[in-house]
Amino acid sequence: MAPESERLTGIVLVVAVIAAVAGILFGFDTGVISGAILFINAEFSLTSVTTEVAVSAVLMGAIIGALFGGPLSDRVGRRSSILAASLIFLVGTFVVVLSPVFSVFLIGRILIGIAIGIASFVAPLYISEIAPEHIRGALVSLNQLLITVGILIAYGVNYYFAAAGDWRAMFLAGVIPGTVLLIGMFLMPRSPRWLVFMNRSADAAAVLKKIRGTADVSDELGQIERSVRTEGAGTWSDLVAPGVRLPLLLGVGLAILQQATGINTVIYYAPTIFQFAGLAEATASIAATVGIGVVNVLVTLIAIWLVDRAGRRPLLLWSLAGMGIAMLILGVGFALEDSGAGVAAVSLGQITAISLIIYVAAFALGLGPIFWLLIAEIYPLSVRGLAMSLATVTNWTANFIIAVTFLSLVDLIGESGVFLLYALIALFAWIFIFKLVPETKGLSLEQIEAYFRSRGRPGG
Repeated sequence: MAPESERLTGIVLVVAVIAAVAGILFGFDTGVISGAILFINAEFSLTSVTTEVAVSAVLMGAIIGALFGGPLSDRVGRRSSILAASLIFLVGTFVVVLSPVFSVFLIGRILIGIAIGIASFVAPLYISEIAPEHIRGALVSLNQLLITVGILIAYGVNYYFAAAGDWRAMFLAGVIPGTVLLIGMFLMPRSPRWLVFMNRSADAAAVLKKIRGTADVSDELGQIERSVRTEGAGTWSDLVAPGVRLPLLLGVGLAILQQATGINTVIYYAPTIFQFAGLAEATASIAATVGIGVVNVLVTLIAIWLVDRAGRRPLLLWSLAGMGIAMLILGVGFALEDSGAGVAAVSLGQITAISLIIYVAAFALGLGPIFWLLIAEIYPLSVRGLAMSLATVTNWTANFIIAVTFLSLVDLIGESGVFLLYALIALFAWIFIFKLVPETKGLSLEQIEAYFRSRGRPGG
């Protein structure tokens, strides 16, 4: 019989799926702006700069949400934090839908961002603390899968309402997943690791018995209690302790590199990029973007199947290789077009479509899901909320910088220059992962913690 910590029960699967609905909120708002912005521009008469502000306002909110989400999740719990995020998301959505002027629209976008900033790391953290170790990678990656599903839903909603140009209806559709998450999380248990952390071991044992489907949870509970006793309550200063420095470097480094390779430029501005390549009609460019959303979902499914089989490192390395090659092809295609040399028998539109499909597929195979998985795995329990908060703030800040500078960078160095820059960053990210990121497949959270603690000792 498998140890209790390795049991996958129906309730664990339900908990993981419900919590991962937070990913739909994340993905939906990430995707909906790409189509809606074409019509928001017309209604509010936006310039390139105010367009960037409209897109990136949610990212400003996400930075705030991620910054305060860590202490919040440690104080009130993972479950309560996700509930708060779903409420804020619903309020923000209604503010956007009812906004009479651009300034009110921005307030709604910032509120949505705060919600997403909290949920974007608390949901994978919650799942990681409930999941059996042998399939933790797959269950945590459900969050990334539903991010891609949310993006695809948003693309479909955009396409449906594109003919009418009804951007308010596009945003209103987000009420559905927000309500599902709010109701669903009311019925879910608290994280057993958080309960032990709060000196509520009896409650933690009750949760473990429920989610493991067995009355004997003494071994797993004891392992968690020993980890908590060893670490105690963490503070911001503990993030630079010897056993935490390397995981902190990995989390923050991956947070920056995931965004600096340009993924959300593609997600936010895909219809705009297709228009750069010659698809002038809004409906046509949005339709082309739906295909990218489908690829994103399908390859993320493959990644979920592979992550606990092939491991984290190989998927990350293959992912970045594919992303770098795709950006190189796209950059060269635009460079040839700019030079007047032509692009052989293949149109720039076709090169753009193929390159973006390869790029998104490669991202979905590794860097997309595994970043969120790793930052939920590599930190000690005592600082897990704080450290994930810092990594997530860094990720959203990098996301904001990339989004708010994309159109300005295109004006400055051209489309080819921007995409070639992303290719160069992908190469650097490949080297970073090859040199520093360890394999965590099949290890318990406590074993991963012990590994980094040993690496943090002199001679370790």
